[in-house]
Amino acid sequence: MFSCFLPKLQKFTGSILCFFLSIAVLLLFPNLTGCGQNMAKETRTGFYLNTVISITLYGTGREELFEGCMEMADSYEHMLSRTIEGSDVWNINHSGGMPVTVHDETRDLLNIALSYAEMSEGLVDPTIGTLSSLWNFGEDDQGTVPSEDAIIEALSHVNYRNIMIEGNQVTLKDPQAMIDLGFVAKGYIADRMKEYLIANNVKSAVINLGGNVLTIGGRPDHTPFKVGIQKPFADAGTSILILDVQDRSLVSSGNYERFFLKEDVLYHHILSTSDGYPADSGLSGVTIISERSVDGDALSTYCFILGYEKGKKLIDSLQGVEAVFISEDGTVL
Repeated sequence: MFSCFLPKLQKFTGSILCFFLSIAVLLLFPNLTGCGQNMAKETRTGFYLNTVISITLYGTGREELFEGCMEMADSYEHMLSRTIEGSDVWNINHSGGMPVTVHDETRDLLNIALSYAEMSEGLVDPTIGTLSSLWNFGEDDQGTVPSEDAIIEALSHVNYRNIMIEGNQVTLKDPQAMIDLGFVAKGYIADRMKEYLIANNVKSAVINLGGNVLTIGGRPDHTPFKVGIQKPFADAGTSILILDVQDRSLVSSGNYERFFLKEDVLYHHILSTSDGYPADSGLSGVTIISERSVDGDALSTYCFILGYEKGKKLIDSLQGVEAVFISEDGTVL
């Protein structure tokens, strides 16, 4: 199942000389200017989920709604994070294979993650934690390429079938496996925020969780929001395409989000479960337009790994889902 050969990774021909680790870039940005009309809006920002998040509400000055969204972000981060001690995911990963009782939301998100793992035949896998922690694209280990032996060992513990869910109890059949829900967590949280705001009679809003953009309705003047897709490797806020969005989610995944250079080879954070190295699919980015943000989260990663031809075939088979693919040469497909 697993190959131990180093894939052909793209050469980076820009002017960066050593290596560069991208920080949380805003992949998507809502253009919220109002076509000459005075549309009252307020925005609040915070730092959660290892990124800057923002909530923009139109036509309401209810501070408690902003506070509620930020409290949700904090609560879910402490529930779903792989690295925060005491979270549900941390407890599962450190249980030594013993059953762990988790919150309903953790159980639900694990089931969603497992459904995508099944669909993708393991190309996206919630037990990728042993591999993703080995690469560690965070500040503590910038620019390190793991040894081939370490990658092979980590891959031996990547198998979503080792997750057992019975009611609210979760067990890892492989005690050395590690769950990492990074490919679905922000989308799930954005969906829960949208439900909360709609339940509180919000009709027009933009939720932006570090590039996971989810809109409630359109603008108060009944026109769509304008959302720009980030141009890979360009300055943050440089769009390669602008879309009209109304009551939809846009989520992007790309090799320009978090990466480093080593000997002119670009290593990015979207890892292949086939060989343990960054996926080499001929793409720089994929943006998914869907109703649920959690679906966009999972599908953007999955389609990036698949590449354009197989990714397009997948999207064509799904109802209510669209995609924008950006090739390594910058072509929008």
